[in-house]
Amino acid sequence: MTKILIAGIWMAATMLASGYATAQYIASQKRVDVNGEATFVGLDYETVKPVNVPILFEGALQGYVVAKLVFTADAEVLRRLPVPPHPFLVDEAFRVLYSDSQLDFRNLERYDLDAFTDDLKQKTNARLGSSVIRDVLVEELNYFDQEDIVSN
Repeated sequence: MTKILIAGIWMAATMLASGYATAQYIASQKRVDVNGEATFVGLDYETVKPVNVPILFEGALQGYVVAKLVFTADAEVLRRLPVPPHPFLVDEAFRVLYSDSQLDFRNLERYDLDAFTDDLKQKTNARLGSSVIRDVLVEELNYFDQEDIVSN
């Protein structure tokens, strides 16, 4: 009976020690790709609240643009931030869409989404003071005309 108890304690201690050593080894390894550059181990995809932008023309409300955005950022950088970047990205998206003179829904043309997302990324990172946001993705970009909106 004593031998079985000692063997059980020995196995538990061995498993704990090897698990701890393995975790320490993996944590100490720097992730490097083929070119010798550090890779992103924990890239997070974060969804922001939809951005609702009123479209005004000649002093009258024409409709709303609703944009759903997602951004990618390094998980470690996000954890260390004192404030989350979500409200800054929403604010910049509102400012860009509201003030963009190319955005004319009466005469629709293709909107340059690459320029839009790059502009959002640069402006948000500038406001945060560091390169937090790696990429901005457009999940949806919709326009709702004034007549389509149900009001109470």
